[in-house]
Parts: sequence; structure tokens; C-alpha cells
Amino acid sequence: SIRARACKERRRCPWHEEASGLGETVASCRQGPEPESRASSLERACTASAATASPGWRSCGSAATQAGGAGRLLGTMYSIVEYKGKTTGYRCGYCHSAQGKVSSGMWAHSLTVQDYQDLIDRGWRRSGKYVYKPIMNRTCCPQYTVRCRVLHFQPSKSHKKVLKKMLRFLTRGETSKINSEGEPMDSHTEDTSCFLLKSQPDTSQSELQPLSTYTEKVESEEEDTKGELTGKTDSGHTESCNEKNNTNLSKPLDPAKVGHTPPKPGKGADLSKPPCRKAKDIRKEQKLQKLLQNQTGNHSLQEEAQIAQKSKPKANQTKSVEDFIFITLPPEAVHQLEVRLVRSSPPSSQFKATFQESYQVYKRYQMVIHKDPPDKPTASQFTRFLCDSPLEAENPPNGPDCGYGSFHQQYWIDGKIVAVGVIDILPKCISSVYLYYDPDYSSLSLGVYSALREVAFTRQLHEKASDLSYYYMGFYIHSCPKMRYKGQYRPSDLLCPETYVWVPIEQCLPSLEDSKYCRFNRDLKAVDEGNVKELGRVRILHKRTVMPYSVYKRRQKGSSDEESVHQYATLVGQACSERMLLYKN
Repeated sequence: SIRARACKERRRCPWHEEASGLGETVASCRQGPEPESRASSLERACTASAATASPGWRSCGSAATQAGGAGRLLGTMYSIVEYKGKTTGYRCGYCHSAQGKVSSGMWAHSLTVQDYQDLIDRGWRRSGKYVYKPIMNRTCCPQYTVRCRVLHFQPSKSHKKVLKKMLRFLTRGETSKINSEGEPMDSHTEDTSCFLLKSQPDTSQSELQPLSTYTEKVESEEEDTKGELTGKTDSGHTESCNEKNNTNLSKPLDPAKVGHTPPKPGKGADLSKPPCRKAKDIRKEQKLQKLLQNQTGNHSLQEEAQIAQKSKPKANQTKSVEDFIFITLPPEAVHQLEVRLVRSSPPSSQFKATFQESYQVYKRYQMVIHKDPPDKPTASQFTRFLCDSPLEAENPPNGPDCGYGSFHQQYWIDGKIVAVGVIDILPKCISSVYLYYDPDYSSLSLGVYSALREVAFTRQLHEKASDLSYYYMGFYIHSCPKMRYKGQYRPSDLLCPETYVWVPIEQCLPSLEDSKYCRFNRDLKAVDEGNVKELGRVRILHKRTVMPYSVYKRRQKGSSDEESVHQYATLVGQACSERMLLYKN
């Protein structure tokens, strides 16, 4: 409404006044910024609103109130965060240091999936609605973001053992007495316990609903804002939120679409070379060739041997994860496995219907596996930790059928939940949050099995959303041997903690053997390209009004929070700091 009056009365535009210091009039605003300037869409929107202002123009305030919701303004989704600063001197769940952990954190009232994608690409990670980033050069156990390039993933020998073990259990009911496999995606509860104690800030929802902005007509907001909030619920069918597309997602991938290409030397098996063959098959072939040589006169025997050689199956052909997962079970199979994907935030009807059963599995898991006392894994703690999510549900036309956001992937055996994988589906990846399971089924190595299922699921979603081609496994902690298993999903990359570029894990491991904290980017001149350059452009939400930090700072008259805002902007990067709204009470 302030902008509208300024435009109508040909007064000075607040954004241009602060951005240039020249106090341009609305007439100059109409001409737009100089071609070489780095003006954002906020300034362009100001120009557009000046040209279209009229007595009948509606104020931002009334429209925002009608839209409702803590992350929405005129139908556009925003990320709204409260920066909490650094947390130092708390217990480490990996090395058990009493005061070794150091991290920065913020409370996320809402996050768009694109903003969270950019945040995890800068080393952030969420626990419920609390988003944190380890201070890598100070924390006792540096935690490096790790991702797997799923389009080129091939299961290792140990992975295949787990997949075969599950098949034997389903078909014949066989179970192994000893569980020797590590449990991937099993986040360490002790490490996140300090975050679970953090309660939501005492901020009313009305304060988080922007009423006005100094900088824009909201309809002209950034064109690359992804999708819109939908009220759709999932059907609860296997690996899908959409019943009509369920059959497609349950089929093996077309190998041609996966796009296997020969890796560079030292980065895995060369798929362009013939696979290794079993000695048994080589002996059979040699026997046939010898038989052909000895019986050259017997044409019928020679033809029979040639037919047998051509018709024999290809020996030891490399099998993909899908070859194990989507195999058709025989009619006499002892057990039936079903995997359901249910949206957890906002909770779908299927999620609500299975909440109690899922919670009981979590409670047993925490008590048996992590030795929690019975009163610790409460329903409210479970909800805050694994059900609440700041991610806004989005379902763009070019995205996966189930949409983006937070989900629970439920593993049902014979009609009951035995494991749940908590995942976030983002524009470029599936991000694994947590895995809990029924301890009675621990012999099935459900941690490994669920990780392989999530790799396959990522490849399925890639067929519809081509940018979605990575599987993020959280943090790789080389200084903790039990957490090194995440490096076994090859090919994979680690995130450089200084320049935020991805480096193949094979290049990182030698450095990690020498030092817990490492800069992986070998280019010593390289810097963080996304680092904050203009602090004044950081977006602030104050008194239900969106404004650049430069305006907020001037109006506060000597505010002393510049160091905190600079720290926040440095950690989230310039792009996120200009898109997300930093709440100031």
C-alpha cells in the first residue's frame, strides 16, 4: 500500500531510494534500472507496479490475508526462517565428546523445496523443522554431505547379498541368525537429541503472514518459483502417490533410459568391457569347442553344439538393483512385501490412518536399538522429529507424479509395517532423513535394503523429472568408522566445505586419512561462488512487511544485528538470502 501511494503521488520509490541513494522519482522508476545493473525482480516489479497503479489497485495486505499461511503471499510460496546463530559445546553422538559439537542453526517456519535443495548443497540438513549446518573446521567430527549418482550406480557384492537375503525370506521364509550388515540411513539419535529439545519459537502465525512489501507487486515475483501448494493426498500404493501411475513406477527401468556410460579410471567398473565370467561357464564353452573340433565330420552333432552355444544364457551378466527388487515372486511365496509412499507433511489420509502403527514401530526401534527409556520416544517427540517438516508440498507439471516435499516410505510385510524410511523429494534428489524398523526383522538388514530401494526409486522418478538424479544420504563422517558405510554406494561425491563443489569420494579419502577436516577442491584459487556479495539485498520480514536489509537497518536506527545477518547470509549464500525471508521480531 505504501508503494501504491508512492506511485500514485509520484513520490520516491523506497527500494530505488535505498538501492541507489539518489532518490529517483517514480518517473525514473518507470524507465527501469540500467541495463548493466544487477537489479532483481523486486526492482522490476516496482517498475511494473508504477506503470499499472490506479485507484482500483488492491493492496498487498488484504490479498495476503486472504491467501493465509505462513509461507504464502498472493499465492506465491516463500521460505521463512529465524536464524538462531551458533550452538557450541554439546555432546557428540559419534565420538561421545561431551562438548565437541559446533553448528549453526535456524528454525524454518516454511521452506520451498528449491530453497532446501540449495541449502543442502551448501552443507545444511534438517531435523524436523530445525535446519543446522556443522561448523566443519571446529566441530569434533566433521560431517560432509554425501550424494550417490544413481544413474551409474551398480550394487556391490554385499548389496546383492542383502537383496538375495530378502528374496529368500519372501519366497521361502528363510532368515539368517546373524546380522552382519551396517544399517545405512540410520541417523544417530544421540547426535540430534539437542535439536529435538528445541521447541518452536513463540511466533504467532499472523506475524509470519506478510501484509506488504516495499519492493514488488507480488504477481511479478520471481518466475522460477517452483510449483504451487496442492491439497492432493496420496493413495498409498506402492512407490507412488498416484494410483493411476503406480504400475509404471513398479516396473524395472529401461536400461537405455538409465544412461550407463563408462566411468573415468578409478571411479568404478568399466561397463564398456565384458564382465567377468564364471569358470564353470568357461569350461562348458571349451568343451563344446573341443567337441566341434573332434566331430567335424558329424554335421548333425556340430549343428547341435552350435545351437546349444547360441541358446545358452549370458553368463554372469551384471544385474541392477531393479533386477532384484522387481522380480516376480512365485505363487507359493511365504511372505508378501508392499512399499507405500505416503505424504507426511501436510499429512495425507493414509499417513493419518497409519500414524499409530508407524509410531509403535519407531518406539520399539528406539528402545531396542538405541536403548532409549520407554518415556523418551513419545508421540510428540516422534512427530517433531520425523513427521513435522518445513517443506511446502509442490506438484509442478514437470515434476514427479507424487510431487515434491516430505514423505514416509512404509515397508509392509504380510499386512503390517516393519520399517519406515523418512525421505524428502526435492528438485534434484531424494534426501534420506531417517530409517526405523521393527527389531524383530533386524536380520533382514533393512537399513541396507531400504537404501537400495531408495536408489531405485530415485531412478524411477528420474524418468519423469530429468533433473532428479541424485540420492543424498545425509552426512559422511570419516572420523567415525561406523559411519563410513555411506561411501560404499558408488559412484558418490562429497561436498567441499569451503567452495561447495562436489568431488568424487575416491579423491577425498586419502586426504581424510591424514586430517579430519579437509578442503576437497584442489584449486587453491577457487572460492565460494555463492558467497554473499550485497548484504543490503538480504530479505527481511519485519512487522509483517517484506523489505531489504538495507531498509530494515536504516529504520532500526543503529541496530546491532549486522554481524548476525552477515553470518546468516554467508552460510545460506547470496541466492537463498535474496529469496528466503529472514524473520525479525
